[in-house]
Amino acid sequence: MKGFIAKTLTILLVTLFTASRVTSADSTEVPLDLNDGPYVFWQNDSTAIVFYICNDTLVKYALSIGDTLRFEGFCRDSLESYTIVPPNHNIEAHTFDNVFRIFAVSDIHGEYEHIVDLLLNAGIIDGNSNWAWGDGHLVIVGDVVDRGDKVTECLWLIYKLEQQAPSTGGRVHFLLGNHELMVLQGDNRYIHERYMKGIVRKTRIKHEDLYGPDMELGRWLRSKHVAVKINDILFTHAGIPPFVTEVAWDLGKLNGIARLKLDLRSSQIAFDDTAKLLFGSGGPFWYRGYHYGMEGKYEQAGPETINRILAALGATTIVVGHTECPGVHWIEGNRILAIDIPVEDVGSLQGVLFQGGEFWLVDGSGKLKSIE
Repeated sequence: MKGFIAKTLTILLVTLFTASRVTSADSTEVPLDLNDGPYVFWQNDSTAIVFYICNDTLVKYALSIGDTLRFEGFCRDSLESYTIVPPNHNIEAHTFDNVFRIFAVSDIHGEYEHIVDLLLNAGIIDGNSNWAWGDGHLVIVGDVVDRGDKVTECLWLIYKLEQQAPSTGGRVHFLLGNHELMVLQGDNRYIHERYMKGIVRKTRIKHEDLYGPDMELGRWLRSKHVAVKINDILFTHAGIPPFVTEVAWDLGKLNGIARLKLDLRSSQIAFDDTAKLLFGSGGPFWYRGYHYGMEGKYEQAGPETINRILAALGATTIVVGHTECPGVHWIEGNRILAIDIPVEDVGSLQGVLFQGGEFWLVDGSGKLKSIE
């Protein structure tokens, strides 16, 4: 009996140890990298606590500021500089005209190395990951978070580029996707174990509270739009559903109501018809009706429905991510452009470039290709 118990305990310990490790492509077990940060908690408008997991240890620093918070990275990001202007982020415009170059990428999902490679090879950033695209507009079409293990790095990269681009006349537009919505609302189904075993375990802060309204990244995300229109091209994560035309919402109203409702709890959403429209399967965070219908949730949007949506919002084209596709492609002629191509299918992130009145596929090496 004692031998049986000892053997059982040995198996249990080996199982627990194995579960706490990840396996690389060559099947060699490597420890899970828990280093993560920075996270910035605002105690008030002039004092922030910056904290990390560094070498599996929680480190934190209290910083007092004047108008701007500036600090160098405290862990493996020691060569990075962070500039933060409290207390709140301005809401940018949702419509832009006369833009010659636009680059869009969707569903990054924590794939930091892949997004850096794509932006570098496309000429949007330089070798130090700084903005290098002049007056171009970069559109991140939602779903930066969840799944992957470099979410924090991706967010701070976009945060930095958003600050840098206006100095040369450029812009960065980060649109909210369904996974940003899930993170803000506490749905942890797709969070990588690096975060749950690292920053969440060490700080005992719930994952959604790392992106709460008193956290810098949380404040920043709450300033973002659901959709923007650049020239006559509409960019949104999942799609503009037909109900938007039925309730006569323009882009300003869609974005404003979404921001207003973001922090509702599930009990509030259950009794708020507008929130249920926005955050449900037929809303702009989850809608897949351009691709196919789903019984009991939404019908497939045919040509007449798509024409009605475009006319109501003054657009000729809608660019969407969210629904995985085997390749970047057009739906309904050149009216809907689907750009969510899984990294594992092609070995890299891909983007689309609008320049000189035409759209081009940009592969991971930066090469331009025509779109079917």
